[in-house]
Amino acid sequence: MEFFRIKKDIPFMSYGKLTTTISLVTFLLAVFFLATRGLNFGVDFTGGTVIEVHYAQPSDTNRVREELAGIGLADALVQHFGTTHDVLIQVPLKHNKMGANLSEQVLAALRANAEVELRRVEFVGPQVGKDLVEDGAMALLLVSLGIVGYLWLRFEWKFGLAAIIANLHDVVIILGCFAFFQWEFSLSVLAAVLAVLGYSVNESVVVFDRIRENFRKMRKTEVAEIIDNAITRTMSRTIITHGSTQLMVLAMLLLGGETLHFFAMALTIGIMFSIYSSVLVASPLLIMFGVCREDFIKPEKAESEEVLP
Repeated sequence: MEFFRIKKDIPFMSYGKLTTTISLVTFLLAVFFLATRGLNFGVDFTGGTVIEVHYAQPSDTNRVREELAGIGLADALVQHFGTTHDVLIQVPLKHNKMGANLSEQVLAALRANAEVELRRVEFVGPQVGKDLVEDGAMALLLVSLGIVGYLWLRFEWKFGLAAIIANLHDVVIILGCFAFFQWEFSLSVLAAVLAVLGYSVNESVVVFDRIRENFRKMRKTEVAEIIDNAITRTMSRTIITHGSTQLMVLAMLLLGGETLHFFAMALTIGIMFSIYSSVLVASPLLIMFGVCREDFIKPEKAESEEVLP
């Protein structure tokens, strides 16, 4: 289905060197922020205590933060959990100076000004957090290797290499944004990063499939023009798909509350950069890697010479 059709091919590849340079600078900045600031790991990774309380009346998270600051927990993460009556409090292990009495003191501070009911208390140990970091890194590695293998088998090694560079470019930029703004990196954000990997490779596969088709149909056309035609022909599909997905993610970002905020933020960054990387990173890399018609079509054999009598 197409909402519109662009009649003249857009010369994307003429800007290939510029876009790859911008991508390289952005990538290096993201790596710099990751190295200098690091990720602000949430309780899932660092260990700590999660407390869920229920208010009889709608609660004000700012007031809850002030009450917790009064007992020395100014760094606790406070957010609504489902409704304004339910509040989730996360206290990192390194900021917990109360030990086993933490939940009792938190409840006493909150009950001083409102009617509060304790729903649950969960403790995440530091060893569990360490295991989650290692498992999350292994998941990213295995997904990346799976993507390379899939594209290598379906297309050709140059496509697999270009796609994984573009996809890792998206992932590193997401992590760089979280490091720069010091947004909390939790398990839900890790899930969003893995989702972006799959989402980005899907966009790359669509463009690559059209490029392969063009190599077989446009036999006398230059490689750059073939890629420009492939990207232009898939523009309508790209806008429909990414626009629909972003509408859903935007609803989570604006209406999902603090629980889904950073999950939706990671998806938003990933969607924007997956469009950019599939068109202006992966495709120029194909040209740099020397993709050509012979990668898909064997050259025609020269006519055999006539045998002289």
